[in-house]
Amino acid sequence: MEAREAILGRRSVRKFTEEKVPEELIAQLLEAGYNAPSACNRKPLKFFVITNEQTLSALNKSGKFTNMPSPLAIVVAGDLSRALPFGFSQYWVQDAAAATENILIMAHALGLGACWNGVYVQDSLVQKIGEILGAEKKVVPFSLIRIGYPKQTPPPHEGFNEKSVKYIR
Repeated sequence: MEAREAILGRRSVRKFTEEKVPEELIAQLLEAGYNAPSACNRKPLKFFVITNEQTLSALNKSGKFTNMPSPLAIVVAGDLSRALPFGFSQYWVQDAAAATENILIMAHALGLGACWNGVYVQDSLVQKIGEILGAEKKVVPFSLIRIGYPKQTPPPHEGFNEKSVKYIR
């Protein structure tokens, strides 16, 4: 699949079959996330791979918009112990967003469906998901990505909205 096709064809999928995602595909998803851009190549991220049914069920019940049963979830989290120092410490958020998007695009390219559930900035959800995962204090859940074989195939996006672009030439 070409990059343009993967990017424009990627859509949020919220309904999945029960078929398990093979380990080799999970490894490719993690490789895509880990190799996302990172400020100063610091890579202050942790990836939680969840296939355990009890943990997936707990994640389903963790927030208002998290009830999305899937055979696989990946939580991208910031590891603040590895974040940049001083006034640059929040760059981990951009790193986590880039890793999340890479995982979403790779999932689509592999024939999987995926949906990004935002976690970070919702303090109670950050805390609840951190507890479910047994995350260390300096590890902050950023996104909960639901992944599986899609039961639905939304149509691809096309083009862009010219009104959202300002050319400075």
